Amino acid sequence: MRILIADDHRLIIDAVSDKLAELGPGIEIVAAADVAALFDQLATPLNLALIDLAMPGAHGLSHIQEARRRSPQLPIIVLSGQEEPGIMRDVLDCGAQGFIPKAYSPAVMVSAVRLVLAGGVYVPPMLLNMLEQREAPSDEPATAATHGAQRDLGSLREILTERQIDVLRLLSQGQPNKMIGRILGISEGTVKIHLAAIFRALNARNRTEAVMTARALVEEQGAPVRSS
Repeated sequence: MRILIADDHRLIIDAVSDKLAELGPGIEIVAAADVAALFDQLATPLNLALIDLAMPGAHGLSHIQEARRRSPQLPIIVLSGQEEPGIMRDVLDCGAQGFIPKAYSPAVMVSAVRLVLAGGVYVPPMLLNMLEQREAPSDEPATAATHGAQRDLGSLREILTERQIDVLRLLSQGQPNKMIGRILGISEGTVKIHLAAIFRALNARNRTEAVMTARALVEEQGAPVRSS
């Protein structure tokens, strides 16, 4: 198995390499110290890439987006010293399969890598906790449709990313998860993460309730959603 570690700190590369050896025999580590070297390595066979968010040559998330464009099937995990939930959501929106804060323990990193290699998406607990807090029940009962009627698209953007709104619109058209992922250029696992966040934000119990809310929101904006 060939794993790329893209980071400009040699200590990080060495420490991560040593820990990834626990994955089993035959692990080959290749390194990239800047974005140019990262892109060069992406042209070689790889099974996984761990990419620093703030490495030399990086401008925001552009190097993550370009890495996804160049290697759409390669599992990508972002490593970062930042722990802001908004940044984590943006990284997952780019199609990365995981976000690991560098403050996390090596054991957590290995578990996250195993999950991603198995086809899953690693979401940091702090981001999941934030989504769960938004799901907390209010004092007065209300249906998902009622909540949706009380929100406009502007207020929805305060709790959902633009990519999640894109997912919501495609969901309203009856698109399955695989097709949503194909249209948006993200993995099916990332689609499921977005749907979970959407359901929580809209207090929806299932896809049907989420679609009802989405249709109400879009129709309020003057663009009725048509079923496929």
